Amino acid sequence: MPELFRVVIVEDDPDVALYTKTVLEKRADCVVITLADPRLAANAVAEFQPDVLLTDIEMPGMSGLDLIAQVRQIKPGLPVIVMTAHASVDYAITALRHDANEFLTKPVSSADLVAHVTRLATAARQAATIVSEAESVLAIGAHPDDVESGVGGILAAHRAAGDRVTILTLSPGMRGGGIQHAWNESSQSAQMIGADLLLEDALGGAHPSGLPLIDILRKIIADVGATVVYVHSKNDDNQDHRMVHDATLVAASKVRTVACYQGTSSTPDFRPNRFVAIDGFTDTKLAMLGSFGFGQTDRAFYLQPDFALATARAWSRYGSGAYNEALEIVRDSASV
Repeated sequence: MPELFRVVIVEDDPDVALYTKTVLEKRADCVVITLADPRLAANAVAEFQPDVLLTDIEMPGMSGLDLIAQVRQIKPGLPVIVMTAHASVDYAITALRHDANEFLTKPVSSADLVAHVTRLATAARQAATIVSEAESVLAIGAHPDDVESGVGGILAAHRAAGDRVTILTLSPGMRGGGIQHAWNESSQSAQMIGADLLLEDALGGAHPSGLPLIDILRKIIADVGATVVYVHSKNDDNQDHRMVHDATLVAASKVRTVACYQGTSSTPDFRPNRFVAIDGFTDTKLAMLGSFGFGQTDRAFYLQPDFALATARAWSRYGSGAYNEALEIVRDSASV
C-alpha cells in the first residue's frame, strides 16, 4: 500500500486552515499538519518532509513569499501552492516568480484543492524516484571565468547538495597567458567547490582530435553522465559564446535539464525565466572570481566583487532571497 501524501498548511486564519485540513484528510486521505505561524514552517518541513506545502501570502511575522524562499533551501523540489484572497494578476505573477507551483484564489473548492494537491504530490514522488541519486552537473564556457561569472553561486549550491560538478572550458588560451595560465586560475577556482575541471582547446578547429565541436561535447556529456547542463545564452555579443551555445544545444539533446546563464557579454535580449537564490554562496562565488585576472593591471569589470553582487542583487527582484543568478530554461524535466 503506497504511503499517504504528507501536507503542511501554513495559514493564520483558523477557519481556512481547518477547512483545508479537513478536505485533504477526508477526500484525499492525506496526513496534514497546520501552522498559524509561518516562522515555524522551516522546522516542520525539515522534520515532517511533506509532499506539498500550502501557504497564504499575507501573514504576521513572515510573508508566504519569504516562506517559499526559506523552505526551498531545506527541500528544493518541494511543490508549493499559494492561496490568497487577492485575485490580482500581480499577486499571481509575484507568487509564480517566487517558485510557487500553483496560485489559487480563495475560497478554493474542495474538488480543486484535492486535484491540485494530489497532482503535485504524485509528480513530486515520481520525480524523486527518477532523481534519487546525485545529479551530474556540467557547466560549459567558451573561456576561463565564463562559467564562474554566470553560475558560480549555483554550482556552489549544487556541490553543497552533494551533486557532482564538472566545469568545461573550450577555448582556455583566448584571454591571454596561455593554457597553463588558464589551468592555474581555473583549477584554483574549481577546487574551491570541489568541482572537476576540463580544458579543451576546441574552438576554431584547434582540437587535436579534429572532431567537430558538437561531437567533442557529445563525448564529454556522455563521459561525465551529465544530467544537468549550463551553457552560454544565445543572446550574447561574443561569437565564441554563441558558437558554444548552438553546439551544446545539439549535443545535449538527450540531457534532462539544460539552462543558459548570463554571460560576460550578454545582450539586453537575455530573457531569463528562472531566478535561483544563491544566498549563502555569494562569498564562494566571489572567491571563485578572485582566482582570475592575476597580474592584470585592470581586472575585467565582471570579476569585481561589487559588480557581481550588484548583478545578483538586481536579479533578486524577480526571485526569492537577497541574491539570485538568472537562467533561460531550455528544458527542465527535473528541478534545477
